[in-house]
Amino acid sequence: MRNFADRLIELIDTLENPSCVGLDPRIADIPELIKAEAVALHGNTLESIAKAFFEFNKRLVDATYDIIPAYKLQIAFYEAYGVHGFEALEMTVSHIKRRRRLVILDAKRGDIGSTARAYADAYLGSVELCDRSKAPPPIAADAMTVNPYFGYDGIKPFLEACRHGRGVFIVVKTSNPSSKEFQNLRLADGSEFYEAVARKVAEWGAQFVGSSGYSAVGMVIGATFPAEAKRCREIARNAIALVPGYGYQGGRAEDIIPLFNDDGLGAIINSSRGIIFAYKDERFKAESFEASARRAAIAMREDIVAALRDAGICRW
Repeated sequence: MRNFADRLIELIDTLENPSCVGLDPRIADIPELIKAEAVALHGNTLESIAKAFFEFNKRLVDATYDIIPAYKLQIAFYEAYGVHGFEALEMTVSHIKRRRRLVILDAKRGDIGSTARAYADAYLGSVELCDRSKAPPPIAADAMTVNPYFGYDGIKPFLEACRHGRGVFIVVKTSNPSSKEFQNLRLADGSEFYEAVARKVAEWGAQFVGSSGYSAVGMVIGATFPAEAKRCREIARNAIALVPGYGYQGGRAEDIIPLFNDDGLGAIINSSRGIIFAYKDERFKAESFEASARRAAIAMREDIVAALRDAGICRW
């Protein structure tokens, strides 16, 4: 399988859109029609939740896949419902792949030894059957987010998946205000902790650089800290930044420009609530929730592209 960064950048260039949609369903915010249909078939049960989640996600993907290169799924919203939630997650991943778009699983997994290996196998590798043969896992993502707190021991199994066309996004600087409690701690050399992690991203990713010039080892950088974002880009030039925090969390298009290189590449910007629940926003009102989501997704693309043009680095 081709290098993950190459596959992602090819889709970004084809669609002229460095953004992704976060499919993070919350049952209270899903349109009543979707919930009513699920309850009519399965009652007020956990099974109806799974059916509602999948129907909601499917319609969103079908409405946006021609403009969106990748979808990010935060696993927490699914695992809360146990096996039924994982069923919705599995069906959603399969549908995205049928639409030939990339799946980024936002799980922020991290551990050491056999546990780290099991996490990597579960979502980026293969699982062992009774006769010791291998099969793809039920939820096979193209890339996933990883917590680096354990150091190289906890990262190594995920890096090995990069040899087989998968990707990882290592958490470096998150968008929440209290992230500074740890991530901005001053080290003995005068740098801050997040900078040390960014240096490791550059080091670990050097062997996974594809023909695009970008590595399959990327970094998670929140849109709400533009100064830190700029510093991370200086440190890890070849790492693609997965950027949460745009829109609903306060991040603006101009805030994320430092994460792009002079070639207009280097970042993929995520929006979740601002897209999937856009039917609640008067700016994007349309005849259906999926049409509203499409309007919001187009507005996001236009906002980012305009900021890139203003910065003189837009490639389209």
